[in-house]
Amino acid sequence: QVQLVESGGGLVQAGGSLRLACAASGSIFTITAMNWYRQAPGKQRELVATITSGGSTNYADSVKGRFTISRDNAKNTVYLQMNSLKPEDTAVYYCNAQITTIATTKYPYWGQGTQVTVSS
Repeated sequence: QVQLVESGGGLVQAGGSLRLACAASGSIFTITAMNWYRQAPGKQRELVATITSGGSTNYADSVKGRFTISRDNAKNTVYLQMNSLKPEDTAVYYCNAQITTIATTKYPYWGQGTQVTVSS
């Protein structure tokens, strides 16, 4: 059984920082891409950042220069360091990972989401 557990969300003032973490556990063979999505009220879910198994990263234009995605393969964990937060960053942030197990290949697992609220 694979489970993604997120942590680090909360309430901060504009200009502050948060560090999100998402740890995958279970009988995992490999993890390919690991991603962070977010969804604000009344808006579509959007891809914030992605990181491949080789460490290549990509970011949404709205967060470039402020957010950094990283991963610790030994811990099966992906991080999102968020600096210079703005009220428009307020959303539920979701961890996503493509994981191969004995039963499935590159199945997209999702975390439950963690609320990030940035006050003005």
